[in-house]
Amino acid sequence: MNKKLLEFNEKLKNSKIAIIGIGVSNLPLLDYLYDMHCDVTIFSDNKIEVDISKYHYPVHENGLKELVGFDIIFRSPGCLPTRSEIVEEKKRGALVTTEVEQVIKLTPSKVIGITGSDGKTTTTTLINLVLEASGYKTFLGGNIGTPLFTKINEMTEEDIIVLELSSFQLMEMTVSPDISVITNITPNHLDKHKNMAEYIDSKCNIYTHKEGLLILNADNEITKDLTSDRKIRYFSREKATNSFYTLDDKIYYQDKVILDGKDLHIRGRHNYENICACLSATYDLINLDKAINAIKGFNGVEHRLEFVREINHVKWYNDSVSSSPTRTIAGLNSYDERIVLIAGGYDKNLDYTPIAKPILEHVNKLILFGATSQKIYDAVISAETNESIQIYREKTLQDVVSRAKEVAIPGEIVLFSPASASFDMFKNFADRGKQFKDLVNKL
Repeated sequence: MNKKLLEFNEKLKNSKIAIIGIGVSNLPLLDYLYDMHCDVTIFSDNKIEVDISKYHYPVHENGLKELVGFDIIFRSPGCLPTRSEIVEEKKRGALVTTEVEQVIKLTPSKVIGITGSDGKTTTTTLINLVLEASGYKTFLGGNIGTPLFTKINEMTEEDIIVLELSSFQLMEMTVSPDISVITNITPNHLDKHKNMAEYIDSKCNIYTHKEGLLILNADNEITKDLTSDRKIRYFSREKATNSFYTLDDKIYYQDKVILDGKDLHIRGRHNYENICACLSATYDLINLDKAINAIKGFNGVEHRLEFVREINHVKWYNDSVSSSPTRTIAGLNSYDERIVLIAGGYDKNLDYTPIAKPILEHVNKLILFGATSQKIYDAVISAETNESIQIYREKTLQDVVSRAKEVAIPGEIVLFSPASASFDMFKNFADRGKQFKDLVNKL
């Protein structure tokens, strides 16, 4: 029996609890608290779309004005702990936490946490894959998988939890995983974080509260200079390191080739880099031969350079997860073919200047839509280059798909890689990617 969980359950039963946001992570938590007959109040900034009438709990859909006098506050990742109402409650003595923070605190299992501006979902999925291939029972959660708080009582010391962690989940977290991975840190979510320093601090929170192993990117300007008392392993796609690295489309460990890119289904040096991060984090736990075989069979993660179909010798790829310029640049660098690029979306106040050169190097036709279309257009037009490119501006996703079919020629690929968030027209990147695939499959 998990004594920590039993003690926390007793605390829950005797506390006045607020849940902020009813989403993927907090719905199972709500069931859990309801079954224990806890005193719960629900808060949301917007109208709650799911039916929660069965709980008979008080609901405030007008923000946090009534958030006063609570003992425990579970916030969703979308509600930052810097909001004034939460800060005041914390000053009064409230415990402000998240579902995923309590998983790390209460589980008896080893925890591997992965964060980063790019590549964290693929790296997280790969880590879970190689652990399962080596015989471990794993629990996959955080930003992907399923909410794990209600599964804590199933976990044992022999199991491993694999968590993808966003900057919003890591903000003010008071516990860290046993093994922590930072794939890279580049400007992102600056529409929510007050500045870049806050964003970096939240990412670094993944390793500051516990001894253990830290995996860092030796090439990234920010992560290469991070310091810690932890044991550090570096991965790279530019040079040899003290762990796994990739050069010339091959993956090395201590100067020995262990994988050749031509044997893999997933494309791109950034994916070889993700494999290096995965193996650096799990090397002490896995059977390397079994892990390599599992990686060879990996087809990639949905919405991440995902092959959709081929039409008239034109291959279409869905890279809807690319919500920042750096992600789209990585996608552009993954192909030898000339590209018809579809880009644009919600504006996170990011700089699009760096994307101009890669677009001009790899793209024949650029099709733009959404709020950032003007920023991307201006960046490309302003770039000093002799390269020529055809640029189209459209209003809807259906329009851009139709335009891409019209202008793509045999041998080119169509890449849907928005370099922008999805919230201007879609629920999230997955909804955006699904709608794109549906449209392409109807052509």
